[in-house]
Amino acid sequence: MKKISILALIMSLFVSAFAFANEVNIFNARHYKADAEMYDKFTAATGIKVNLINGKSGALEKRIQEEGADSSADLYITADAGRCGAMEAKGLLQGGLTSATIKASVPRNFRTNKWVGVAKRARIIYYSPERVSGAELSGLTYEGLADPKWKGRLVIRKSSNIYNKSLVASLIENNGKKATADWAKAVVSNMARTPKGNDRAQIMAVAAGEADIAVANTYYLALMLSGNKGAEQQAAAKKVKAFFPNQQGRGTHMNISCAALVKGAPNKANAIALVDFLLSPESQEHFTNNTFEFPMIGGVSPNPLVVNNLGLDFKQDLATKVSSYGKNQAAALEVMTAAGWK
Repeated sequence: MKKISILALIMSLFVSAFAFANEVNIFNARHYKADAEMYDKFTAATGIKVNLINGKSGALEKRIQEEGADSSADLYITADAGRCGAMEAKGLLQGGLTSATIKASVPRNFRTNKWVGVAKRARIIYYSPERVSGAELSGLTYEGLADPKWKGRLVIRKSSNIYNKSLVASLIENNGKKATADWAKAVVSNMARTPKGNDRAQIMAVAAGEADIAVANTYYLALMLSGNKGAEQQAAAKKVKAFFPNQQGRGTHMNISCAALVKGAPNKANAIALVDFLLSPESQEHFTNNTFEFPMIGGVSPNPLVVNNLGLDFKQDLATKVSSYGKNQAAALEVMTAAGWK
């Protein structure tokens, strides 16, 4: 009887250990219900349980850092390359996030061996077709937002916003810190108001006549047009048009939603398997149809709202490595703060 009990105990411990190994822990800063649905599909396809810990990026990063070697986190998933770069700079990530799928699917400028892009977005210009002429837009670049002709006509988010920090970081990478500092001062002088609100608020400001141009990410327009944010925002989105800057040069600034491999991840193999799944055509279509981002892989089309209102035929900046966003993040904030960018 005693032998049977000991055997049962050993089997129980084996089963428990196997169950633990057959899971993956995601610290998730992307706040989309659709993402959870995608993780359920991953579990159904692989049998690997997904433990989802949702939270704001700052809180999740702090928790990972404080827990250190005791952290249960396998993957940190967030919506900006600058955040993944900052995590890497703090020594909170590990190498080895690589596979045949990742190498074949994700261009080198959208990945390192510690984190990888799973969806793309562009930070572009929205304008009022009633108040902005084609001649004003012709050849417009991010650098051109410093032109005095835009004085009192531009709205953009606060300097603390991660999307703006990454945009300015990319300008530092391409133009140098001094030139970007001069640019930031000119942009501040062109602002129609003190920065406030999210990206959708910038688009709504243009629709309401408070400004003529706004800087915001691509997926926000489709989100507003979808009606998911209410009739008021849907109506506002119909009053603006999209413009992709720097088309005659390096191309439009691109950013990513990224998955980062946390240092000491207890389920590394399962984490890599999940990233591979996120790069599958099924998952990429799920991204494009629910969050209105651009697919990371080829052969998948953006949502029709994106295609019809933003288009597909634009030059992406594929030369500027998104890893530079994290590297230049502190300098970007310094430049904006010195310029009086609130």
